[in-house]
Amino acid sequence: MNSELITLIANIALTLSFIAALIFGIAQTRAAAQDRKERFTLETMRNFQTHEFCQLMYFINNIAMPATRAEMQLLPAKEQVNLIHFAQIMESVGLQVAEKLIDIDLVDKTLGSYVITSWEKYKLMFEDVRKTAPDPFLGEYFQWLAERLDERMAKAPRKPFFERKLE
Repeated sequence: MNSELITLIANIALTLSFIAALIFGIAQTRAAAQDRKERFTLETMRNFQTHEFCQLMYFINNIAMPATRAEMQLLPAKEQVNLIHFAQIMESVGLQVAEKLIDIDLVDKTLGSYVITSWEKYKLMFEDVRKTAPDPFLGEYFQWLAERLDERMAKAPRKPFFERKLE
C-alpha cells in the first residue's frame, strides 16, 4: 500500500471516530438532561408532600392577607416568616418551570388552582412592596406561574384523572 492510501484510510477512520463520539456525546447529554428533569420532578413532588408545606398552605388559606408591606410588618414574626417562606417556595417553583427544569403539568396536577388563588392573596401586598421597597422583581416568577396556570385552565381545562377512561 502506498502512503496516500494509508493516510486516507486513517483520516476516514479518524472522521468516523469523531462522528461516533459526537453522536455518543449528544445522546449522553440528552440522557443527563432527562435524568436531571426527573430528579427535579421527584424532589418537587416530595417538597409538596411535607408536613411543613401543608402547614404553610393552611396558613395561607386562613390568614387575612396584609395589603401592604407596612401591614405585614405589624404581624407577629412567625406569621411574617410564613408569608415570606411560602412566597419563596412559589417563586422557586415558578423559576423552575420558566427554566424548564420542571414541567408546568406537574404544578398543574399537584397544586393547580392553589397557585392562582394564593397569588391573588399576595398580589396587593407584592404590588405595594414592588413600589415602596422598590423591588420591581419581587414575586415575578410566582406571578408568572399563576398567570400561565390561569391561562391554561381557561383555554383547555384539565379533566380530573378519575373521570378519564383508561385504555
